[in-house]
Amino acid sequence: MIHSMTGFGRSEYSDPKRNITVEIRSVNHRYLDLTVKMSRRYSFCEEKIKQAVKEKISRGKVEVSVMVENISDGDTSVSLNKPVARQFYSSLTELKDEFGLKGDIDLRLLSSMPDVLKVTPDVLDEEEFTEAVLVPVRGAVSGLEEMRAREGAELAEDLIAKGENIRTIVNSIRERSPLVVKEYTDKLRSRITDLVGGSVEIPEERILTEAAIFADKSAVDEEMTRLDSHLIQLRQILTGDEPTVGKKLDFLVQEMNREANTTGSKANDLAITNSVLELKSEIEKIREQVQNIE
Repeated sequence: MIHSMTGFGRSEYSDPKRNITVEIRSVNHRYLDLTVKMSRRYSFCEEKIKQAVKEKISRGKVEVSVMVENISDGDTSVSLNKPVARQFYSSLTELKDEFGLKGDIDLRLLSSMPDVLKVTPDVLDEEEFTEAVLVPVRGAVSGLEEMRAREGAELAEDLIAKGENIRTIVNSIRERSPLVVKEYTDKLRSRITDLVGGSVEIPEERILTEAAIFADKSAVDEEMTRLDSHLIQLRQILTGDEPTVGKKLDFLVQEMNREANTTGSKANDLAITNSVLELKSEIEKIREQVQNIE
């Protein structure tokens, strides 16, 4: 089953110490571009988070957001920096006396001075925290994968329908192609008749030779056969079990477009030219959709 590269997953984890919320978003990208957004305090587990994501996702621009809410008193500590407080008090007192200022140097003022009170996080058990954060990470990845799989199924259904549209166009070109040669032969015979009149015998062998040359130049049987083969491959890929097929489909679409361009260059008929334009339009729609596939 194919997967889309666009999706979202969210998961939460709680224990007596903290609540952890993980959100993962992904959009289209040629390769895997993975970033983790979290407090620098927990940066020691970033690589483990990336490894957990890479186990399930191989392509796309993926952003992982980790939010931690500490609910235990033991996670932080507040300390008083007495030397700094004394210096602030002494300087403020000197300032007051020097300029004859009014006002008290109270607790609120002194405690608001920089670095008088310092809040510092306690030392974490890194292994314990990493195990905790990986629980919601894997949960969010699972949710993301479910959404990408659902969108992938919808994409596959749409692409199969577009493939059938192309097959209809291919069949119409295949049916029209022999008629083009016949019409060319009839027109050639008619022009020669108009030029020489009925008094001279028309060189039928020469006409058939010219018609054969025209048929060889304008024949699109090989292109139509290859397009048929590409359409079979398209369906096989879209209905197969391989989840990561975006690059394979991208190459296949390039080959389909190549056959369409060759057919257009050979077309010596307005009806076939119009069919080729429809053909290229459908292939372009597939190409656009393939950019969404992992």
